[in-house]
Amino acid sequence: MATGPGRPVTGTVTSADGTTIVFDRDGTGPVVVLVHGAFTGRSHPTLAEVARALSPWFTVVNYDRRGRGDSGDTSPYAVRREIEDLAAVIDAAGSPAMVFGGSSGAALALEAAARLPGIARLALWEPPYHVGAGAPALPRDFAARLTALVDAGAPGDAVELFMVRAAEVPAGAVAAMRADPSWTEMERLARTLAYEAEVMGPGNALPARTAASIGRPALVLNGALSPAWMRDAGTAVAQTIPGATHRLLDNQAHDVSAQALTPELLEFFARQQ
Repeated sequence: MATGPGRPVTGTVTSADGTTIVFDRDGTGPVVVLVHGAFTGRSHPTLAEVARALSPWFTVVNYDRRGRGDSGDTSPYAVRREIEDLAAVIDAAGSPAMVFGGSSGAALALEAAARLPGIARLALWEPPYHVGAGAPALPRDFAARLTALVDAGAPGDAVELFMVRAAEVPAGAVAAMRADPSWTEMERLARTLAYEAEVMGPGNALPARTAASIGRPALVLNGALSPAWMRDAGTAVAQTIPGATHRLLDNQAHDVSAQALTPELLEFFARQQ
């Protein structure tokens, strides 16, 4: 029987390379792990609310990816190390686990699902692959450019480059954001933006072979108000993962609400087959 939600318990796990990963754990039942996208961590209100809402039915683990929040970081960065982080979180929470990933976190979750047998189900929110016309053009050395700016002591410029080129935020809006107190925290996360670019791969190309190898239930979600190229990416991912389901959420854009996301995840993760 499901139990009511309580106060999340904070814990730590040590990844394969010695990096400390910090997580919040809430609820009882089958394990669900939440994987964040760019600029967010376990304190971000959207997935924190999703975790709380799912906790009557599941053990929900909401963790800080390396370089964010309270988690550590170890150089040099490699996508396989982030997969090892997720594997360590799953082992600590109890394998098998169901995994949700949002945005570039969806791409990380997809890569992990192809390599970790402990992932039983996979739900993805708008993995930003570039599969056709309309997607933003990114240089193949995007990760290197972001890292170079941070290493040169210009984390704000790295944030601006990522926001304008990858997130399609107008330059004028980014200029206004620089005056907001939240910009300091965005600069603190600037080094992790290269990690997102590494996860997505050169040009954000869809890793079709990886997606086609995922032999477990998968759900791909998009917002009906998101740009057409993002919806196209969701369609392509769902068509490539064998047997995956693709759904559009009405009145939602990339910045999805917890209230819209939670029922979809609850229904998908509660299925027995």
